Amino acid sequence: MRALTLPAPAKLNRLLRITGRRPDGYHSLQTLFQILDSGDTLRFLPRLDSDDITLSPALANVAEADNLVVRAARLLQQQTGCRQGAAIELEKRLPMGGGLGGGSSNAATTLLALDHLWGLNLGIDRLAALGLTLGADVPVFVRGDTAWAEGIGEQLVPVDLAPCWFVVIHPDVEISTAAVFGHPGLTRDSTVISMRRALAGAAPDAVWRNDCESIVRALYPEVDRALSWLDQYGNATLTGTGACVFCPLDDEAQADQVLRQVPDGWQAFKARGSNRSPLHLALDTAKGLDRAQG
Repeated sequence: MRALTLPAPAKLNRLLRITGRRPDGYHSLQTLFQILDSGDTLRFLPRLDSDDITLSPALANVAEADNLVVRAARLLQQQTGCRQGAAIELEKRLPMGGGLGGGSSNAATTLLALDHLWGLNLGIDRLAALGLTLGADVPVFVRGDTAWAEGIGEQLVPVDLAPCWFVVIHPDVEISTAAVFGHPGLTRDSTVISMRRALAGAAPDAVWRNDCESIVRALYPEVDRALSWLDQYGNATLTGTGACVFCPLDDEAQADQVLRQVPDGWQAFKARGSNRSPLHLALDTAKGLDRAQG
């Protein structure tokens, strides 16, 4: 059986409002997930002779059994009784712990790829539900649309946003998500806003913020410096709990201009927003080729 190579795109939180805290410890939120055309790449080679799941190369400081790629593959096996395996290669480009959803996106790509290669045909709703058990951000990547999200991020409404480019900067710091969400100064009572008003531009500019940003800026001075520097080019914002920050720009030429000015010591890249995930576009193409080849 042939190998399948698929992207695992990044996401940005164009806004992130924390509207409450649930009894289970999770936070209720509103966010706008923007899918990007840039991210990691995974290659899957199904195995019919074994149910082993292997991943290469190994990620530093992450045990293979804890990697979301391996966990997603084994979850599919456990839920379906599938006895096939897979050798998986991960080309990691996105920074770990950057707020770009890299691990969640890797998991979603694994669920969709192996569902196809193993002939499971579980459907998007079932795969999204399985993905939610791996992480709150996995369903948006499984469904594959730029989306407005509520709940803990799993209640998704697809949206079409105007074309936009972004410069994304990763300061050389690692953010503790637990420390941010556990901080006593974190805003947890933002007013629930209307998706329609926000997307139509009728909501005040103040709603287009990340409630984690003030805490992260105070705890991590390098993130504060990155936001202050990038803000000269537009509305710089933290994505997730960081450490990555981003700025929307009108076109690729502006993105290139900003990239040339990024100070030494910060990783940076440009990306284009995509209303439909490049993962799903690539998977649709692969499925079409499989049908054509019989």
